[in-house]
Amino acid sequence: MTSFGPQIIAALIVGLLLGLVAKYTGSTAEEPNGLGEALSIIGSSYVALLRTAVIPLIFFAVVASIANLAKVTNAARLAWQTLLWFAITALVSVVIGMVLGTVFRPGANTGQDMPDDYTGKTGDWLGFLTGLVPANFLGLGASTKLADDATATTSISFNVLQILVIAIAVGIAALKVGKAAEPFLAFSASILAIIQKVLWWIIRIAPIGTVGLIGNAVATYGWDTIGALGKFTVAIYVGLALVLFALYPVLVRAHGLSIKQYFSGVWPAVQLAFVSRSSIGTLPLTQRVTERNLGVPSGYASFAVPLGATTKMDGCAAIYPAIAAIFVAQFFGVELSLTDYFLIALVSVLGSAATAGTTGAIVMLTLTLSTLGLPLAGVGLLMAVDPIIDMGRTAVNVAGQALVPTIVAKREGILDIDMYNAPRNGNPFADESISAPEAEAAAAK
Repeated sequence: MTSFGPQIIAALIVGLLLGLVAKYTGSTAEEPNGLGEALSIIGSSYVALLRTAVIPLIFFAVVASIANLAKVTNAARLAWQTLLWFAITALVSVVIGMVLGTVFRPGANTGQDMPDDYTGKTGDWLGFLTGLVPANFLGLGASTKLADDATATTSISFNVLQILVIAIAVGIAALKVGKAAEPFLAFSASILAIIQKVLWWIIRIAPIGTVGLIGNAVATYGWDTIGALGKFTVAIYVGLALVLFALYPVLVRAHGLSIKQYFSGVWPAVQLAFVSRSSIGTLPLTQRVTERNLGVPSGYASFAVPLGATTKMDGCAAIYPAIAAIFVAQFFGVELSLTDYFLIALVSVLGSAATAGTTGAIVMLTLTLSTLGLPLAGVGLLMAVDPIIDMGRTAVNVAGQALVPTIVAKREGILDIDMYNAPRNGNPFADESISAPEAEAAAAK
């Protein structure tokens, strides 16, 4: 079976060619021909599949992560330190993204018209904070639109941040209730496992969705868009490289640890993340390298790594939404104010918990654009190159998910330095003669 990476590359090429055929046979956004409409349906259907699972995945993943706190000694302090370092690295990463978006200007000079449904309103921080308060238990919203022919259409939407607030409250309540909540937590873990499996199936058909998305983009917007998307992709990968090969090594060295050992230890998970494009799918391997290679005690790692798989997304929730929001604004000719840049940073730090491991970038992009009041048409546009970008994003996400537990364990004096420095000898994991129980004993001293 052909590996996932080549499948995506092949899908990009096929989508590009089909999009060109559709465009030069007369397909337009207003009046698509048969091929153009087929590409649009394939792309939009794939996005719809992804979005279907976002809400239950966010809810049950956050509840399960909070429930894991019960298994950790000194849980409150470790949880606080973990969340603090998640926020610190996210803030630095989003600043890098905003600087690159401003310097590269990937969406500038495309000459595209504003979408018809764009109101021109921009977001504000007070509206963002007000939006955190759930309107109802499911975070549901409804809107009705009246068409020219007097036909009314009502659509239902979910507020992702409100879902996150509800999940945190339910998770903490379950933790406080104790034994009586065990059936609910077991049910939540079971549902989460099922959702993850379904999402993995959706991820495996990503090449099909890629054909539709890139093909529809080419047929609709033409070469100007593809050029802009290429520049956008380069900007994203420059940002990801700065985080992975500059920010993370600085943090590792600042805590007195070997940069070489960190990269050799985390690399098996980074490689799988790059190919699978799923932090959740990579989670078992991420947790193993965090414990076996980096020397983090399993009790703490079993909390921090799953939590990181749903909330620690420097690629999806910091670099990407920062550059993407600036791209969309430039693409449609919208000027961003200092308040808008502040909101981008605020959403990235506080809203990253909404990025649920597999479709995190879609959620964060929608969240960021909605908060700023930017055209949501940019989501569909950027989805055209999302598969190729998501490889690098997920690799950086996973590297960060292993990094933060490592530096927190080092700061708290529970990191097994011998295991961290153990020779790899070209193997995926450290010498098996250094057993996990020995590491736990050493960490407890």
